[in-house]
Order: sequence, then structure tokens, then C-alpha cells
Amino acid sequence: QVHLVESGGGLVQAGGSLRLSCAASGRTFSSYAMGWFRQAPGKEREFVARISWSGGSTYYADSVKGRFTISRDNAKNTVYLQMNSLKPEDTAVYYCACQRTTGWRVEVDDYGYWGQGTQVTVSS
Repeated sequence: QVHLVESGGGLVQAGGSLRLSCAASGRTFSSYAMGWFRQAPGKEREFVARISWSGGSTYYADSVKGRFTISRDNAKNTVYLQMNSLKPEDTAVYYCACQRTTGWRVEVDDYGYWGQGTQVTVSS
């Protein structure tokens, strides 16, 4: 069992930056690939970024590639999402989750132990 808590969201102007954190409890955290997802009002939850259990491999949605960076510190049981050059369309609740299936997966159904989310609002 893993318990996840996201933090770091807030209100920022377009072009600004935020760094989200996802703190995990549970000794098995380092064995999971981790993902960040987001959900805007009236829309389905969508994939943002994924990082392998070791941190050696990452993958991004096309919409955030080159602007967002996912990283992890297994010693601190924490995953991060550095978000730069933010756009109004990045406005959403951001969630972290553990991948609970094998292979390289980016679908919502392949992830579990969802956190409560943190709101990111980008003003124009």
C-alpha cells in the first residue's frame, strides 16, 4: 500500500513556473513507476508524464514536452513535476499515481493509489 500526497500547486501567470511534489508513504514506493496526470473541469483525466522506478527513463505527453520535467528522489520517497512556460490550458487539478501494471503504460486505468490532487491555475 502506498499513500500519496501532492503539493505545490497555485495560481501563476502565463509563462511562469511551478514545481509540484508528490510525497509517498510506504516502503515499496521505489519499486513503482510513477505518473503525473491532470484533469481540467469538464474533461477526462489525462496523462502528463511518467518516470521509471529508477528515474532513468521518462516520457511526456506531447502537450507538455519541452516544458515539464518529471524527476524522483527515492531516498525521500518523492516525485516532482517541474513546470515551466505555463499556459492557461495547463490549468487543471494535477494528480500523481503509481503504475500498477507492467510495461510502459500511460493510461489512467494502469495507475492506482491516487493522491488527492493539487490545483494549478494559469492566468492569461
